[in-house]
Amino acid sequence: MTHLADNIILLLAALLLVGVLSTKFSTRFGMPALVLFIAAGMVLSRFVYFNNASLTQVAGIFALIIILFEGGMQTSIKDIRPIIAPALSLATVGVLLTTAIVGVFARFVLDVPWAESLLFGAIVGSTDAAAVFSVLGGKNIDKRLTSTLEAESGSNDPMAVFLTVSLIEWIQHPDTAIWSLLLSFVWEMGIGLVMGIAVGKLAVYLINRINLDSTGLYPVMAIGFAVLTYGLAAMVHSSGLLAVYVIGLTLGNSELMYHRTIMNFNHGFAWMMQIAMFILLGLLVFPNELADIAWQGLLLSVILMLVARPVGVFLSLLFARFSIREKTLISWAGLRGAVPIVLATYPLLAGLPQGRLFFNVVFFVVLTSAVIQGTTISPLASRLRLVGKDDAQPSLMELVALGKTDSEFNHIAIDQHMPIAGMQIAQIGLPEDILFTAIIRNKSIVTPHGSTVIEPGDTVYVLSPKSKRDEMRAIFRSGKGKVAESHLPIM
Repeated sequence: MTHLADNIILLLAALLLVGVLSTKFSTRFGMPALVLFIAAGMVLSRFVYFNNASLTQVAGIFALIIILFEGGMQTSIKDIRPIIAPALSLATVGVLLTTAIVGVFARFVLDVPWAESLLFGAIVGSTDAAAVFSVLGGKNIDKRLTSTLEAESGSNDPMAVFLTVSLIEWIQHPDTAIWSLLLSFVWEMGIGLVMGIAVGKLAVYLINRINLDSTGLYPVMAIGFAVLTYGLAAMVHSSGLLAVYVIGLTLGNSELMYHRTIMNFNHGFAWMMQIAMFILLGLLVFPNELADIAWQGLLLSVILMLVARPVGVFLSLLFARFSIREKTLISWAGLRGAVPIVLATYPLLAGLPQGRLFFNVVFFVVLTSAVIQGTTISPLASRLRLVGKDDAQPSLMELVALGKTDSEFNHIAIDQHMPIAGMQIAQIGLPEDILFTAIIRNKSIVTPHGSTVIEPGDTVYVLSPKSKRDEMRAIFRSGKGKVAESHLPIM
């Protein structure tokens, strides 16, 4: 037994390292890393028999919680506020249209009843947050478009889950009333939204107030709140995935101490969960079964990429201020990934006759979408002249909170409306135990002196006692008695 456990641990270590190293190849070829992770699982399935759809579903949902939470924390409300309406239209109307169109074609391609064909359309109807964040994260595509795609991918999962679960219920209980499903949709989305905001506010308050002995515990605390949010939302039959994305937005756009530490932990943890999830999904597939449905999968994939997704995008953005070129790129960037594959386990566990067929076809559709669309998004954006200016500001310093002492570091972004902007450090009147340790300005480090002027766009690193956290914030909110109207982003 010990020998078996050692072999399993060694195998997991090898898979984890291969998964991490494979990201270098995926970045070079512009391909979502999920393709390589799934391929590793499929190769492993030749040596290890794995057919536990229930375990895969649980692991997939937990991974989606981490991925959506991290995606929400990375999303700036300032960036998505101008495009929130079109993003929500894509996440609702776009998913419905895609579901209907794919469902019509699936009726004849897969030769299944109408209810089952619509179920297939619902499973592949949403884009995938993990795939979209992975592909767009390293691309220099126009910020307005990437914000739209990221907001859509983060918010359309609840719609796809609702449609999938509702259609399975309809198939199993044909007498289910449509109006009850509509009321259920309103309840799930509304309560999920409220739950995410409420628990998010509570999490921000506690993280900023509780003084833990180790800085590394704050990211664990944040993850705990994310999982708790999903669990509470699920208990009252609302959308847990929407609640998780919203709590991520709430934490990511609030004055949150240890923000950098939490973000770094979330980023690494999300990658680890992606690796584990996609390898498990790859294990659940038997390559010889994919060969049997290759032509159906390829045909439905082409229909999804060239017909259903474009029609859904152009109609749902009919009144949005996007050009034809921008809508074309949005259509092509609708990557499928973990969400459709995880949703494909629902019919399997529900015991539907087409469950295995759907899982294999969905798997094929996801692979072709990731390989074809993922590798061509960047060239298409360049051809459509939708590549924006690269204005990324890489961090030149990694400072951490001093969890076991009475002091902590914060880095504070200086906004032009803050009273401190334009003042010399000597004019601010800092207490002796609150120190400016460094300033990042135009990708360079400036050593602060009394005569140094704080300029808009600077990032100021501050060392202060934990007991004077509120006093330190007040210094940046006010200058010479003037109260700043801007919101202080402490990261």
